[in-house]
Amino acid sequence: MTPMTTSPGRAPPQLAGGWEAGLLIFLVLLYVAGAVVNPTFFGSTEALHALLRDTSRVGIIAVGMTFVIANKDLDLSVGSTYGLIAVVFARLFASNVLDLGVVSTVLLCLALGAAIGLVNGVLVTLLKVPAFIATLTMLFIGRGFVLALTHGQAIYYSGKARDYPLFFYLGETNAFGFNNQIAVFAIVALVGALVLAKTRWGYETFATGGNEQAAVYAGIPTNWVRVRAYLISSLAATVSALLAAAQDKGATPLYGVSWELTVIASVIIGGASILGGRGRVIGSCLGAALVVLIDKVLRQGWPITRTVVIDGESIEVSARYTLPAGAVLVFLGLLLVIAVLIEPYLIRRQVAARFWAWIRGRAPPPALEVGGVALEGVQTKGAMASDAILSTKGLGRFLARRDALAIMLAATLWLTGVALRPDYWWNLSNTFAILLNFTELALITIGLTYVIAAGDIDLSVGAVLALAGSTAAYFLKVLGADPMTAIAMGLVAGMAAGLVNATLTVGFKLPAFIATLGMFYMARGLAAWFVAGQQLTGWSETYNLLGRKVNDVLLHFGLVLPPGLLRSVAEVVSIQTLWMFFVAVLAGIVLAYTPFGLKVCATGGNLRAAAYAGINTNRVRFLSLMLAALCATMAGLINIAYFRSFNPVAGQFRELDAIASVIIGGGSIFGGHGTMIGALAGAAVITLVRALLQLNVQGFTMPQHWINVFIGAILIIAVLIDIWVRQANILGRLRAHLAGGGKTRRRSS
Repeated sequence: MTPMTTSPGRAPPQLAGGWEAGLLIFLVLLYVAGAVVNPTFFGSTEALHALLRDTSRVGIIAVGMTFVIANKDLDLSVGSTYGLIAVVFARLFASNVLDLGVVSTVLLCLALGAAIGLVNGVLVTLLKVPAFIATLTMLFIGRGFVLALTHGQAIYYSGKARDYPLFFYLGETNAFGFNNQIAVFAIVALVGALVLAKTRWGYETFATGGNEQAAVYAGIPTNWVRVRAYLISSLAATVSALLAAAQDKGATPLYGVSWELTVIASVIIGGASILGGRGRVIGSCLGAALVVLIDKVLRQGWPITRTVVIDGESIEVSARYTLPAGAVLVFLGLLLVIAVLIEPYLIRRQVAARFWAWIRGRAPPPALEVGGVALEGVQTKGAMASDAILSTKGLGRFLARRDALAIMLAATLWLTGVALRPDYWWNLSNTFAILLNFTELALITIGLTYVIAAGDIDLSVGAVLALAGSTAAYFLKVLGADPMTAIAMGLVAGMAAGLVNATLTVGFKLPAFIATLGMFYMARGLAAWFVAGQQLTGWSETYNLLGRKVNDVLLHFGLVLPPGLLRSVAEVVSIQTLWMFFVAVLAGIVLAYTPFGLKVCATGGNLRAAAYAGINTNRVRFLSLMLAALCATMAGLINIAYFRSFNPVAGQFRELDAIASVIIGGGSIFGGHGTMIGALAGAAVITLVRALLQLNVQGFTMPQHWINVFIGAILIIAVLIDIWVRQANILGRLRAHLAGGGKTRRRSS
């Protein structure tokens, strides 16, 4: 009897397929809907031309990002790279700055873009820094450079641009009636699509992203493949920035803000898998067009008619309704999360194909594998460091602790401040002013310690701080609510954000950095939306007691302390500092001495082994993310009380500070480790570094934007120390090697 065989069917299309066709149809329908809602804008050929032109710059970056995501990596630095290249071009080219020629300026910008990509690739591959940490840090460093180089002002060079018509023609409309950027985009997209689908580079990319270890066994140089993808991504952002420079003939500090979100959403919507191993350039380009179109529909709004009364007479006037400040940012964050959910729940399950087969009465195609990589490694590292603690005594035992470096570094920085400015540093009120800056960061760090120890990450803590603060400020100022109601509503808003983070990460199995990155933008947008992008101030002083000194609170209730030491301390110690220490002690006891704390570290050390041991790892991760949101919420509620106002930029860069604090304090970016003493010491290091850099020493003070660059560098150094000094035990291996060499020499003599 002849055995039956089943045909594997046709191979999936490499350049474009059904998903791209569906995106194209949806694009057409959405554009038609935009034309119906707002015919004044979308009903014109200029609108279509503007859509294609703006899509060109986003789409070029999306081409490069497709290579990175297909490798199972991520590049969060493309937006700041785009902005930095545009600003560097402006400073190099503008006649009132360096006044270089266009050729040398372009070559230097290309070199800078390649250098950024190379740094990203080396950090992720050779130095083993997680991709989202390496590129997130590059995002903040790049953004700091943009603000520092522009001083918050735009740079224009339209006059000099007339001397170089060939380059600046790239940003103009050609004889065929369309912008030359569209032609450049078409060329880049075509080359990228062919390289990814039809060449060895594409094969190596998909193999590396699908299963890196199997690719290594197949002889593929996976490290070079990943570095190459980062180079392509960064150079794509560079080309896009040069096109913007050619069109706008200038640059502003806002160039590239939030573009990393737009580009990642474009690639995921285009059919790429965040788990790696799949992606098509044509799909990414169509995804870019879709995201840009949605952004335009939201920003353009729709025409309405309003009635105004002038001298008692009602007159109807034409107007346009647009969404409030922050609403577009909320939608883009939501779009990123939805795009990532499409991949496991629609694409991998082949919902569209199965539905089409059901309509035609045919057997449904099998669902693709719904899971991650084939091989899952153990996360726990640094066992030798733990053994060293058990085998040493006295000072050696302290030095073997993972948090010893942070404690010693904090003490050293404090003594440095005393040496530089003893007149300022020894002043009791100034000392506690530094402590107030420490309080906000320390509160966020407490919750983040649990998240990182459990093997996750939360990039939204600074935005959740802003969301809670804006909610409380809105209820206090706009609605006239009492302080307790404002606090309750701020807690509801912050904890709702934490609930979304935990549900997406634990319930829907999204990577924590993707879920919290989406919340980073959504919470920041909602915070601006609630206050209409304005600063709020002027509410009941009773609420502001949360941020006042102990003596001020006592005086508010009619209690007067007698002169003496107790009164002196009450005049400098604040309520928020006492609250922070209370929360820290409670959280430290739970983490170090209770079963839940052990479960947190076990979950982060090895998720699968912890589950086999009977630990409810989902519950542990869920509660850790909720705790991080709670701590960020408390920091937000205290923030508006301390400053007596809410500013939409509240909590900016706090996620970077908090992650650096945990890592400096001995926490492992891979999970499984963390102490509250170390985390607080790490927060003290970051606070003291900021205080020292802002210190006026002989008339010099470092500008704020450069401080953010410096903090970003500290985070990278802290992660590298964690990976190579703590985890790989480089120093211990070096000592063993030197000791072995000494013994060998003694034997030979």
